[in-house]
Order: sequence, then structure tokens, then C-alpha cells
Amino acid sequence: MKKKLLVPILLAMTFAGGTLIAGCGGKPAADKPIDSTAQSSPTAASSKPVKLDIIETGSGLPSPDQDVIKQELDKALGTDLNLTVYASGDDYKNQLNVRMSSANFPDLFAVDRQQLKQFTDQGLLLDLTPYLDKLKTVQNFIGADSLKKGMLNGKTYAIAKSPQVPYNTYWIRQDWLDKLNLKVPTTPEELLEVAKAFTEKDPDGNGKKDTYGLTGGKAGAFDTVFGAYGVGMDGGTPSIYVKDNKVVNALYDSGMKDALAFVQKMIASGSVDPELLANSGLQHQQKAIKGQAGIVYLDWPNVTKDQFVEQIKAVNPNAKWVQVDAIKGPGGKYASAYDIGKAAALYAVPKSLEKNPEKLQKVIDLLNYVSSKDGSLLVQYGVKGKHYNLDGSKVVPTDLMGKEGGYFWLYQFAGRPEMEYLTVKFGPQAKFMEFASKQPHIDGLAGFVDMPSGYNAADASRYIEEEFSKFMYGKRPLSEYDSFLKTLETSMNYKAYLDAADKRIKELGYVK
Repeated sequence: MKKKLLVPILLAMTFAGGTLIAGCGGKPAADKPIDSTAQSSPTAASSKPVKLDIIETGSGLPSPDQDVIKQELDKALGTDLNLTVYASGDDYKNQLNVRMSSANFPDLFAVDRQQLKQFTDQGLLLDLTPYLDKLKTVQNFIGADSLKKGMLNGKTYAIAKSPQVPYNTYWIRQDWLDKLNLKVPTTPEELLEVAKAFTEKDPDGNGKKDTYGLTGGKAGAFDTVFGAYGVGMDGGTPSIYVKDNKVVNALYDSGMKDALAFVQKMIASGSVDPELLANSGLQHQQKAIKGQAGIVYLDWPNVTKDQFVEQIKAVNPNAKWVQVDAIKGPGGKYASAYDIGKAAALYAVPKSLEKNPEKLQKVIDLLNYVSSKDGSLLVQYGVKGKHYNLDGSKVVPTDLMGKEGGYFWLYQFAGRPEMEYLTVKFGPQAKFMEFASKQPHIDGLAGFVDMPSGYNAADASRYIEEEFSKFMYGKRPLSEYDSFLKTLETSMNYKAYLDAADKRIKELGYVK
């Protein structure tokens, strides 16, 4: 099993906008294709700017006269970009469906995997495969795995953003460990020992039994425990991965029953947040901040950003949270599964644009430019000399970047070099993001898999979640686990999903 770190090193330079320059040269004719394999900053055409209509989800976009990124892109590309963003994902989906059904196609638009398949089946998306040679800059920027995310039936119908990086780890109260003369846990058994001590031995010294060991967002709190048994769970959801050169669904992993038995043991000990499965949003974060739990499975921004550091200190100035390395168990040492098949976003082009080669070329130029050195710097950090400066190859933000740069990510159609970008945006938190990103992870591949016809993913997911909670809390004996799988395969048609996953992952070359 691979332990692949997904830290992009696609540029020498560097939050996510979303759970967080332009150089000019000569002026080629508007209809003359730009050499996208060599060009780093395409130049404006001498003729009238080509209008490009782009839609996606997002917020904070300023008016065009205040939008410095639009202005710089238009100047570099000879375009008139008309970007429209929708704050609500449901609103965006409705608007996109209306436009696609009425043939009022945007020139570039965001789709999820389900929409990608739907619109491709309807013949509405342009097959980008013949244009990949013109998109070399994009390909080099996003990488081979990301290119596969936009593929259906062996053809490329969307451009995926470059990879993101893992954020989540266990965090633990070091001051509680010190008081109880304990060490940071390195195995599942040690994790249980510490969790029990945090629950039973009054680590906050208030003379009350009002603390517990572990909290987190629902079953995702146990991702790292499952990882110690070699089982790939991602936010409490079973992943799909390659193990011993075979496609494995976590539900069928040989280590699953043992992992569930240990989780059951932890919960039965009384050391786990009794409201774990009811936690929504960031309730688990607030429980940790308030000193109700001593171990939390959480992403680094929600512990280390300034406002949360201040909240922690307001409750207890001596509280000290530290990250925990992935624990090691009988199945190895993995923080969780991390789905390399999921894309932060996919961008598609309408098939109708093949009849307008000038506009299509401009879309290609745009995608290449935001994937190039100058263009990527622009859509990450803004205008050089205004929003940032360079100290050698190091990006140094100005105060203006913090004031005006909140929307720049909306133009990152090909993504960004994640670690370099985060390091610039969140310099004081760099060591925490690096720690999380370097944790060993199981390469999850479920994001690559399309739902087969006749398979109701919503019903199956609900059934899995319900039965999993029963197994975890001892309300259903593990002796019935095989019966659970049988029901899933027959009543939920899960076998069709298993077969689709096996076929897809082998097609993509992840099984050698």
C-alpha cells in the first residue's frame, strides 16, 4: 500500500477558499493559437476583447471596476471575463441546470462528478482529449492524478484543480498529559489508556468528573484508529483503495472487524464523547476549546488560527494543544484514508464552443495562463508590487493582500501549489500544516468512481452509517457483520458499486 504525500511541487512559488504580475509582451492576432507548451504569459490581442462567461460557486467577488484580478487577466489575455459566483451550492446547481437545458451555455463552468456524468451523457460537454496538447501547461500544473479526475469512458471532459493536502490529525492536551504523567499515545492501546485517564483522573483539577478523552466529528473521530488496523476511513466513511495490488473496499478489509471491536471497546470504556455521533458543524472543536475533552480529531486551521488560539487562552491560559502522530497498530500506521480521487473543483467547457474556435482558444489560454508561473502568482497573491513582493523566490505579502485578497481564489481555475500557498497565507501556522500533510495516509480512490445505474448511493450510505453506529456502540454484535454486508449487497445493490469501483480503478492503472 502506498503512503503517498500529496504535496504539490508544481511551482517554485506558492487557504483554501473554500473549507480561506501579469507580464505583457507582443500582441499575436486574436485567432492565432498561442503555443501553450512554451508560453507563460499570453498577451492581449489587438482586436476587440473576447468575452468569456464563467460561473461557479463562491462569494466575495467585487464589482468589475474593483476586480484587479479580472483586469490583469483581461489585459494579459485579450479577454473580457464575466465571472458570476453563487454563494449557495443548491442555487448554483439550479442555475446551471437551467442554462444547460436552455442551451444558454457558459463558456467555462464548475461541475461536480455527478453533473459531469449527466452532462456528458447528454452530449453537452466538449471532449477535451483532442485539445490536451494545447493544454500542456495545465497538465503539468495539476498532475496526472488530477487529470484522471475529469475523465469519463477514457476521455477528458473536465479540468480538475491541482491536489489539496490533508489537514486533519489528532490533537491532545499536553498540559493534561504532563499533570497525569502520561506520554503522547503511539498505539491504539495507549490512546485508550490516555482517553480513560482524561475521563477518570480529573486532568483539569477542578474536582469534578466533567471531562472525557476523545471527541470529534461523528465517526470520523476514529479515522486514525481504523488506520492503525490498515483500514481506510475518510471522515467516518469507508474508502476504496489498493492493497496487495487488489481493489479493496474498507467494509471488506480483513482488518475491519478487529478495528470495529477496538472502537467498540473505547466507547464502552466511557472515555468517548457521549454525544459524538450528534456532533455537527464544529461542536467538537468547541468542546475541546472549552476543556471538555483532551483529544480531538480536527483540522489545523480550527485549532491554530488566531481567533481559536485566543478562545483557548480565554478558557485556560495554560492549555497546550499539540498534534499527534498517526498511531501504529496491527495494520500499520495511517492517519486516515485521503481521497486522491476527489477534486476541489472540476471545470467543463460546453460542446457548443467547438463551433467558436476563437472563444475556445481564449478558454484554453485562460486555463494555461492560470497554470503558468506569472498567472498562478496573480490568482494566488494578486499584483506584484501591490499585493506582494518577491524576496528571491519567496513571496512576501503586503498588508493590501490581506485587505483585498479574499476573493482571489475564485480565479484559481486550475488550483494552486497548496503547501507553498498556505505557507504564504498562514505563515505562523506553517509547522502545523506541514505536520498534517506529512502524515502517512492510505490513498483513497473512491472519488474516481461513478455511481452505476440501479445503485442508490444515498440509501446505501444511510444504511452503512446506521449499522456502523450499531456495531460501534455494541447495539449489534460483530457476529452479524457478514449479514450486514449481505443485506448491503442485495437489498442496496452494493455489488453493482463494488464492480464499478473495481473496473474503474483498474482502468485508471492503479492496479498493476
